[in-house]
Amino acid sequence: MGRIADAFENARKENRAALVIYLCAGDPDLGTTADLVVAAAEAGADVIELGVPFSDPTADGPAIQRAAERSLRGGTTLAKVLDTVRVIRGRTDVPILLFGYYNPILSYGEKKVADDAADSGADGFLVVNLPPEESAGLRAPAVARGLDFVPLVAPTSNPERIAQAADAATSFIYYVSMTGVTGSKAVDLASASERAGALQRELGCPVAIGFGVKTKDDVATVAPHVDGVVVGSAVVRTIEDAASPEQAVASVRELVAGLTKGLIRQ
Repeated sequence: MGRIADAFENARKENRAALVIYLCAGDPDLGTTADLVVAAAEAGADVIELGVPFSDPTADGPAIQRAAERSLRGGTTLAKVLDTVRVIRGRTDVPILLFGYYNPILSYGEKKVADDAADSGADGFLVVNLPPEESAGLRAPAVARGLDFVPLVAPTSNPERIAQAADAATSFIYYVSMTGVTGSKAVDLASASERAGALQRELGCPVAIGFGVKTKDDVATVAPHVDGVVVGSAVVRTIEDAASPEQAVASVRELVAGLTKGLIRQ
């Protein structure tokens, strides 16, 4: 197993869900990104989704859109994100899942990005707008280099798409809790997590639920049903609200430490 699968397995052994934290690389800058990853890992994050900023993040809500805009204005590129992963790898072994959109990957080159990501110390890809049936061009070279491929499914996914996602997944499946964008408020997490849990049992594959999970209480609502919980927009807003990079690091550390208290299954 790779680092991501190990993280989920370790969480199961501790009778809790794994905590997956999203950070947008380059927000507020790439040097601080490395500090944020280390702080989140030290505070209890099991996996880091490291967002590669893109100019048209159609699945993301306002908070992550603003983070991507700030990052791109600062000159962040996919190549620079991979350089930052190399820096992070010298400081922590926390699993790093490259999260983003297919467009920068296609421009970079699928085999080249798989090779460079593996060499940087990244652990896998989650590509929002790359459906599993069209993913072979990236998935094959990624898996050949020992990287994970994490597909997404949604409440609207039909059985065929769910089966394709299960076949493509190498560590876990990301379950989108609702139809909409990240950071949305109108989501019934209790019902969504029960659906995700049923899917996890049906597929026999770890499932992590994201979109709409913001607080320790939200985490506690979904943790009994699934193997993983993803928190993104709340973390990004914490960074946005900070008065300095140092405050952002301290605030994210505090936020993540609080979220971990909702992970234990009763």
